[in-house]
Amino acid sequence: MARSLSSLWLKSLTRIAKSQQNKLVHSLTAATKKATKAAVKKALAPPKPPAKPAPKPAARPAAKAAPQPRTKPAAKPAAKSAPPAALPGSWTRSFFAAPNGQRMTYWLYLPLRDKAQAHKPLPLVVMLHGCTQTAPEFAQGSRMNALAQRKGFAVLYPQQLLTIDAHRCWQWYQRATQNGGGEAGLVAGMVTQVVAKLGLDASRVYLAGISAGAALAQIIALRYPFRIAAVGLHSCPVFGTADSRMSAFGAMQTGGGTHVAQAVQATVEGGGFPRMPAIILHGESDKVVRIVNQHQVAQQFLRVNGIANLVPVTVHTPARPKGRSPRHAFQTQDYRVGRKPIVSVYRIAGLEHAWSGGDGALRFNNSVGPDASALLWAFFSKHRRLRTLK
Repeated sequence: MARSLSSLWLKSLTRIAKSQQNKLVHSLTAATKKATKAAVKKALAPPKPPAKPAPKPAARPAAKAAPQPRTKPAAKPAAKSAPPAALPGSWTRSFFAAPNGQRMTYWLYLPLRDKAQAHKPLPLVVMLHGCTQTAPEFAQGSRMNALAQRKGFAVLYPQQLLTIDAHRCWQWYQRATQNGGGEAGLVAGMVTQVVAKLGLDASRVYLAGISAGAALAQIIALRYPFRIAAVGLHSCPVFGTADSRMSAFGAMQTGGGTHVAQAVQATVEGGGFPRMPAIILHGESDKVVRIVNQHQVAQQFLRVNGIANLVPVTVHTPARPKGRSPRHAFQTQDYRVGRKPIVSVYRIAGLEHAWSGGDGALRFNNSVGPDASALLWAFFSKHRRLRTLK
């Protein structure tokens, strides 16, 4: 009996608690709805006129001019895609799917050509962005599409997935990638497919990048030399001396130490490695990838090209701080075979970790020249891969 009363008592308490809870929820819901309606009504209500409508004539222009600085941040997202859209060629987004199931997004720019040039296969420049960049941002920052329209070549922009790296960094330091697999193999496969699909000139495929993109570009150039006619490296870390994220940071700050020569030895062992022309640009004030890396990358490419004993042709170009095309002072070292430069090294004074001559409205771009994109194409156009692999 006592047990049944206890049971009834507990059930009664439960019903009372539920009833009180329902009342509380109902009252809170009603209060929330009331507050929401009031907030919406307040937000939609027209602004009240000022209590003292005595505006001074001079104050109105100031009020109109005040919002102008605020429009700059809002204009940046639109500006990112504006340059490709403004050009007369085509700017398209697509996907590459590797046989192993890996996928990667890419953007492609094809210049508009007249009928006389339409039947000729286009050269291709592959552009690899740096960390925190997207393909469209790199296109705008480098202004490579505008140059492609003037000079007549296609531009391919692979884009790193956020699911692979939260900052869109290419993982160039991984051993699998450095050996030609991983992201290096994925981009190489993409390039081969795009060249075949569009009928591009396989003997004139060029590869370029900045920072982590440059690091990946040099790996592809060294591991797939018969697919690449020349490579351009901007702010590039030394090859093959890092195998983890921490050691990659170390190499970016202090270079590759005493292992620089050994790191590229495997690419030339056994013979059969063709020449890989390289243009290497770096800012003297770069604190992300220190200038010591440029010297070591240059030594590596002199070694793989078998021209380490050549004396370079050195030219010093003074700064031009004023005028329509200002530029930093820079030094050029050309290592030539005959009259053709095989390795060109540009050391740019005052430049930090940024694309030289790029769109200064975007990060990692410096509007002061020299124009890196123009220098790259001037170098690339001198080279062709006579023997190619499909």
